[in-house]
Amino acid sequence: MVRTIQLFMLVEAVTFIAASLIHAGVLISGYEDPAARIAEGVIAAVLIAALILSFIRPAWTRWVGLAAQGFALLGTLVGLFTIIIGIGPRTVLDIVYHAAIVVVLVWGLIVAARAPSEAF
Repeated sequence: MVRTIQLFMLVEAVTFIAASLIHAGVLISGYEDPAARIAEGVIAAVLIAALILSFIRPAWTRWVGLAAQGFALLGTLVGLFTIIIGIGPRTVLDIVYHAAIVVVLVWGLIVAARAPSEAF
């Protein structure tokens, strides 16, 4: 179960790094947004820190997985809210990404929450 939670955090971190690079204009131009770039970078950093911590202290994996993915979900929901009210970028790519990552984050949270504490 430790590896599954770690895999979720790795995949999520990579997607947030990619989203941050897209909003920086590095991977795809035309989608630049400094606020989104920073938010996604912070979320990626939190997920990476949690992933590293889960390798250092495997017994903490469930809890750091819940905390980091919960933080990422909260940040993503803020981003989704900004899209809805028209403050943030409203491109198809942004909407699809937010919808997909919410599903992945909720799935990762469910996996971490259902992991037995004794298994760590």
